[in-house]
Amino acid sequence: MTTRVLTGINTTGTLHIGNYVGAIRPAIQASHQPDVQSFFFMADLHALIKCQNPDRIERSRLQIAATWLAAGLDPDRVIFYRQSDIPEIPLLSWMLTCVTAKGQMNRAHAYKAALEANVENAEDPDAGISMGLYSYPILMAADILMFNAHKVPVGKDQIQHLEMARDVATRFNYLYASEEHPFFVMPEAVVDTTHEVLPGLDGRKMSKSYNNVIPLFEGGAKAIKEAIAMIKTDSRLPGEPKDPDSTSLTALYEAFATPQEALEFRQKLQNGLGWGEAKEELFEHIEREIGPMRARYEELMANPGKIEEILQEGARKARAIAVPFMARVRGA
Repeated sequence: MTTRVLTGINTTGTLHIGNYVGAIRPAIQASHQPDVQSFFFMADLHALIKCQNPDRIERSRLQIAATWLAAGLDPDRVIFYRQSDIPEIPLLSWMLTCVTAKGQMNRAHAYKAALEANVENAEDPDAGISMGLYSYPILMAADILMFNAHKVPVGKDQIQHLEMARDVATRFNYLYASEEHPFFVMPEAVVDTTHEVLPGLDGRKMSKSYNNVIPLFEGGAKAIKEAIAMIKTDSRLPGEPKDPDSTSLTALYEAFATPQEALEFRQKLQNGLGWGEAKEELFEHIEREIGPMRARYEELMANPGKIEEILQEGARKARAIAVPFMARVRGA
């Protein structure tokens, strides 16, 4: 049996090392398995929830497409598309909206967090909350259920949305499908517990909102080295034993090293390796993997027409599945 795996990334900014380790690399590796059919998409409809700057979204779409292709995504093996090129997705989203309880959406983490923040700041509870934010989990459900993905790699903060997608799918099947021929399979969340949350320069989760990221391709090797130089460490001098878990350096190193290399790195820190030398070793390990991809990324960014051709072919393949499926849904 072929397993369908679906992965999407929001198009509101440039990608960083955390995105690569936590989502892009494992998803591309999984796509090489012979019994896997992979769907990769740029969530540019989701992007409109946070960003109304068309130039930023367009630039982000280009950068993310180039990043995935440079990182080894093979568009001949996978279905690679822009969310907005598949009009059946928002149509399915509306149909799912009509069978989803408002109370279920009230419990969504992102909405609850925005609501609570407004209350704490003595503002109107719904200040700044759009229906896009409120209905985000339903559009995410449509992304997944349109292609009946069996597995969806997600961060821990997205597990609730997968559970909601399952609930919505169950409700829709109950109303409109037969037991012998359900419309939707139940998607399963796949969480990489090893590198799912990569620490940033200050030890917190690597995130643009914390301004603690290591860039992936933008700025080249120089930008990576400069970011690594800013990683927080303690004041222990070269020669003094160091706690490998006292800094983000170790987790970042482990994300790009073999288990044996990671063990040796920890031992060297405990034996007194200087922080400057440790940062240089980290840079060399990251550059060993990222460096060869950078030329391909820059070539793609200089040729957006090539990216567009690939995405249009991906949309054609995606719609070959979506159009007949939605005909069945509409018929029901």
